Amino acid sequence: MIQFSPTALSEIDRLRHRQSTAEAYLCITLQDKGCLGTSYCLTFVDQPIPQNFGVINLGIGNIAIETTSLERLHGLCVDYAEDLMGGNFRFNNPQAVETCDCGISFRY
Repeated sequence: MIQFSPTALSEIDRLRHRQSTAEAYLCITLQDKGCLGTSYCLTFVDQPIPQNFGVINLGIGNIAIETTSLERLHGLCVDYAEDLMGGNFRFNNPQAVETCDCGISFRY
């Protein structure tokens, strides 16, 4: 379904420990915005996950994925990289027919 590189998992773990609780869920949703209309949104939440989210555990904690987004995220690979501009998550989505240059927005 969704894969995370070792560097992405390490960064998620680091960010999770900066939250108010180490049990915070990383939520992955899609939002209607960005250059091509759909953008990835990664947020941490401390409260219980709503029923419209599926939860997976990757060994570093729980990740919640909005069930309405599953089809558009099937096969997604998430990586993390740092460059001169700083660090950010990189998304390789086989469901995307076009990805903008920033790598955050896509069309499916």
